[in-house]
Amino acid sequence: MQLVIVESPTKAKTISKFLPKEYKVESSFGHIRDLPARDMGIDIEHNFEPKYVIPTKSKAHVEKLKTLAAKSSKIWFATDEDREGEAIAWHLNAILKPKEFSRVAFHEITKTAIEKAIANPREIDLHMVDAQQARRILDRLVGYELSPFLWKKVARGLSAGRVQSVAVRLIVEKEREIEKFKKQEYWTIDAEFSGQKDPSAKFSAKLYAQDDKALKKFDIGSEKDAQTFLKNLENANYKIASITNKETKKKAPEPFRTSTLQQSANKKLGFSSKETMALAQQLYEGISLKGRGQQVGLITYMRTDSLNLAGEFIDNCRTFIEKQLGKEYLPAKENKYTTKSKGAQEAHEAIRVTHVEFTPDSIKDSLNPKQLKLYRLIWQRSVACQMSEAIIDATTIDINDDKDKYTFRANGQTIKFPGFLKIYKTATEEKFLPELRKSEIVKLEDLKPNQHFTEPPARYTEATLVKVLEEYGIGRPSTYAPTLSTIQDRNYVIKEDKKFRPTDIGIIVTDLLVEHFPEIIDYKFTAKMEEDLDEIADGKKKWQPIIQEFYTPFKKNLTKKYSELSKKVITEEKTDEVCEKCGSPMVIKVGRYGKFMACSNYPECKNTKSLAEENQPQMEQNIEHNLETIKEVCEKCGAPLAIRTGKYGKFLGCSKYPECDYIKKFSHSTGVKCPLCGEGEIVSRRSRFKKIFYSCNQYPKCKFALWGKPTGEKCEKCQSLIIEGANETKICSNKECPTNKKEGKEKKTV
Repeated sequence: MQLVIVESPTKAKTISKFLPKEYKVESSFGHIRDLPARDMGIDIEHNFEPKYVIPTKSKAHVEKLKTLAAKSSKIWFATDEDREGEAIAWHLNAILKPKEFSRVAFHEITKTAIEKAIANPREIDLHMVDAQQARRILDRLVGYELSPFLWKKVARGLSAGRVQSVAVRLIVEKEREIEKFKKQEYWTIDAEFSGQKDPSAKFSAKLYAQDDKALKKFDIGSEKDAQTFLKNLENANYKIASITNKETKKKAPEPFRTSTLQQSANKKLGFSSKETMALAQQLYEGISLKGRGQQVGLITYMRTDSLNLAGEFIDNCRTFIEKQLGKEYLPAKENKYTTKSKGAQEAHEAIRVTHVEFTPDSIKDSLNPKQLKLYRLIWQRSVACQMSEAIIDATTIDINDDKDKYTFRANGQTIKFPGFLKIYKTATEEKFLPELRKSEIVKLEDLKPNQHFTEPPARYTEATLVKVLEEYGIGRPSTYAPTLSTIQDRNYVIKEDKKFRPTDIGIIVTDLLVEHFPEIIDYKFTAKMEEDLDEIADGKKKWQPIIQEFYTPFKKNLTKKYSELSKKVITEEKTDEVCEKCGSPMVIKVGRYGKFMACSNYPECKNTKSLAEENQPQMEQNIEHNLETIKEVCEKCGAPLAIRTGKYGKFLGCSKYPECDYIKKFSHSTGVKCPLCGEGEIVSRRSRFKKIFYSCNQYPKCKFALWGKPTGEKCEKCQSLIIEGANETKICSNKECPTNKKEGKEKKTV
């Protein structure tokens, strides 16, 4: 018997279908050896030697593997081909001590790939193992040394990490940009014209220039300015001054890498990075396809920063494109892509489907809805990356008044040849203009000024945060999803409308680290550390000197900070309040879930209170209880309701607590009046499934509700509320409104 060991049972089940009966495939269930959970497990005095242990939950399974190993003539370590997979193979080898072993790796779980791997075994790559050990030891040193400091100076239960702390810093700094932002008013003059040939074919244009000089954004800065322009424009005659046509080509998109898959799945499908990777893992390890009687790995390995594609796949893909779509969709030569990421391994592959002939529709009955959505996205991108360019005709029409003083501009776009867009849709959209001629007289159908305000910087979504982490060189394919998950689990950030906002504790911890441990969350320092790990993996550097170079100044600074701040609790603030239980001064402290007021005589007196916040609408200060109350009263006892903070955020509770334990969900006003009842305001609420929605605050009297946040604007077509859509867009809340419907090749207002 020959024993093959992989990480997961699903992967084991898929691989076993492709191997002869003398091979027994077993799973390690992930890592079977790690640093101990309850102590550091690193011998700092002896070159950072790690102390590995077998977790209690893995001991029984390890004994099973030992028994199988003793009966096997050879062991094949077939774990994933990245650093984690290499380390698992190394740990397995150290525990099982096989008579003979080989390391095999593959990018996809297919019969061809498995047979090729078995025919070309190799040794365990100790450089990759060293890189994984170095990352693990670095993270353990930071976590075990710095976290207790945060517990003592801020609040228990906190943690710090090289990558997670940098991610939180990015979110905190973005929030401060937003806070500093001051909106600025500006106006546009929008017109609707019709031509002579077909008066029913109307098109839109914006005032673009005055006296042949393009207007700048704030040239029309007030309603008064807009009205001045309006007087000069409304009675003028107009003609086509110029028509410019320009053909542009749009290249096929590169195949997916881990980061771009996470970004696209977040933007197009609304999946979190964690969810995307979990689904991709399922597609990679194997799905039982109906009618085929076996597990099939549907995509290649999903943790990669390579853009390389196997020649066999490219050949199959080109054959499929020519046969199914036509020769015109096939470029003369294959499309090749160069990996730009530092440390990317070209021997690895991009994320692609394993069998191009398994179209999403042909296997949809074998996938659950979310698996199908992600598989469709990957299949479309896999095929599109080998297709022809899209050819787009862009048209610009300038319309002048009869004195040639003012110029309106209309832009249109037509897809002349779809190319890859036939398979993979992007933001490109056909915007048609009617057929017009230069010098043609056009009729002004409508003219109106529109008020606008500059928007603050957008908070990070999962997609944009992953993108900026990659741009800085922070983290690697295997770290993006767990990093985003960790910063939410630690309550350093929360999601509002699918965007990250830092919590009080996230801001406090970030400020503390920036002030006292700047190297830990310095962007360049963190990126340099990633480069060092890459060089360790390539065999260019030894791991112990890298750890030593980091640890020596880090430990020295940590010891210094303990001494400097020994008598100071960093986050404690004095107040004028006095504890009503013991008479001691009250102080503001910070817990994992935000700020609160506590007695300075702790632990003798354990009195605590919710802390009032500033600048909330319709709020009055209850001085006696130091609670922030609102005008709404408790349904049980009639006392004012107070804003309190709990584990899951803010909520409304009776100000008479603990005498009265009434609570109610907290909601934020959008400042938009309810269009249904005309009395209430639209507020944000959280559903039972923790999703944000917006409804009238007069519920249950008024049951008006929306899933999107209203902007305060109304749709020009149907007068329904405009809400925030995906990717910073604005859409009409009325699903039946024509503005929300795709119109194919019908004429469409620009």
